[in-house]
Amino acid sequence: MNYLIIGTGGVGGCIAGFLSLAGRDVTCIARGKHLEAIRRDGLHLKSDLKGEHYLPVKAYTTEDYVGKADVIFVCVKGYSIGSIPEIIVKAAKPSTLVIPILNVYGTGPRIGSLVPQVTVLDGCIYIVGFVSGEGEISQMGSIFRLVFGARPEQGVARERLEAIAEDLRACGIKVDVSDDINRDTFIKWSFISAMACTGAYHDVPMGEVQHEGEVRDTFVGLSRESAEIGRKIGITYPEDPITYNLKVIDKLDPHSTASMQKDIARGHESEIQGLLFDMIELGEKLGVALPTYYKVAQKFRNA
Repeated sequence: MNYLIIGTGGVGGCIAGFLSLAGRDVTCIARGKHLEAIRRDGLHLKSDLKGEHYLPVKAYTTEDYVGKADVIFVCVKGYSIGSIPEIIVKAAKPSTLVIPILNVYGTGPRIGSLVPQVTVLDGCIYIVGFVSGEGEISQMGSIFRLVFGARPEQGVARERLEAIAEDLRACGIKVDVSDDINRDTFIKWSFISAMACTGAYHDVPMGEVQHEGEVRDTFVGLSRESAEIGRKIGITYPEDPITYNLKVIDKLDPHSTASMQKDIARGHESEIQGLLFDMIELGEKLGVALPTYYKVAQKFRNA
């Protein structure tokens, strides 16, 4: 089984690194000096789970890549989705499965609508991974959990999904094949929205969310409001969503921050539209009270 990673940032770079360490056939799509460094020195992985390695990973631009992949992971930011259909179509065979790993809800169907001739699943990931230098990816903490699945109408055999999952598990990645990927991607969106918005609003790392006080109250408020949005669209939670979000946040490295928060701090383009304003828009459509989301939005609308 061979893999293509579209977007070799924190998430894609960690997936590529773990696959390469286990001897899998993996190719990365990257650009600029990051790509140059990977080609020159290998992918530099600094991982709390796997240690430090320089890995000879194949790396190309979207224009240069000419191969075919069995599995394609899409790991770009939500605002870059429009740039990827061409490389997906070029890299896909009739049997290829595409697994988007994005923070924003609904990206599987959205990408699928852009490449209807390719089977695009849906997925999400729990990890603290980021680009820490040119060609360098850092993975912090003990959480690296990938969730993916097919929507019922896609008719993808469970055995195909489990075969991918087993291959990834053998590389040291915790993998769950979802029986309700719509539910699981919403739960991840709810979590990362609360995490990113809390960190960006208070300008703090996650350690400040891990004890009682104003920062944690913001996180709880955002989690409660997004959970109500989920209920309104028919999400059935396997456990209390606020308790779940707190359980995940409390396991994170206290120094970690969300990529949206990092991007805002650096003045870069960020996922604030998908993680803050899209949540507000959906909540307003459904008549959900959003006092905490409005509080956060006020800061960034005035920025």
